[in-house]
Parts: sequence; C-alpha cells; structure tokens
Amino acid sequence: MTIVVGFVPTKEGRAALHRAVEEARGRSRRLVVINSNRGSRDFNDETARLAEEELGELTKQLASEGLQVEVRQLVRGNEPAEDLIAVANETDADLIVIGLRRRTPVGKLILGSNAQRILLDAPCAVLAVKA
Repeated sequence: MTIVVGFVPTKEGRAALHRAVEEARGRSRRLVVINSNRGSRDFNDETARLAEEELGELTKQLASEGLQVEVRQLVRGNEPAEDLIAVANETDADLIVIGLRRRTPVGKLILGSNAQRILLDAPCAVLAVKA
C-alpha cells in the first residue's frame, strides 16, 4: 500500500508533503510524491529543469531519512486531480494527501476544483492539510 501526495513548491505543497511523510512513517508505507503540471507554454525547458532539480533533491532527502519514496513529475496535459487519482488507482493507495489554501469565509463555500474533484472521486481516503 502507498500514500500519494500532490506536491508543488508552495507553502500548501510543503505542508501536504510534511504531513504525508509523517503518515508514511507512522503507517510504514511507501510514499509517492506527484508533481503534476499541465504543460502550458509557461512550462518551458528552464521551468522543467528547475522542477526536476528540486524533485531530485527532495528524493535524495526523503530516501536518506529511510523512507521508501518515488517522485514523479507528470507533464501530460491533465489536471492535477486526474493525475493524483490515476496514480492512487495504479499504486493501490490507501491515502492521498493534498494541501489547501486558506480561504476567506466566502471562499470556504467553494473548494478549489482540483481539491473538490480529489475529495469526490478518489478511490481511497483523502487528507486535506491547510497551510
């Protein structure tokens, strides 16, 4: 069984990763870190290189801490929710961890579309972490 976490280099992404690492340790599970990007014109060679470097460092750090970890950078034109759900199905995940932004009282009525889709369509439990 695995724990899948959606990671982007933001405060929310780091909070989700931190909690996913805690869960993986506590449950003795493999951790699959997903960095999903739709691949628009903003995602150029330099952006891809920087993301790859950061994910490589992340992999080394987590592996040095004794975690069984796999890091995937996905640029397939999918929404992040699609990628996380697909990887959760593929790996028979027992948990998906996502980060959420703090929102205004009105904003709390509407979750982000990716978070909402993951919460509704995930094949396993979802842990939403506020940063």
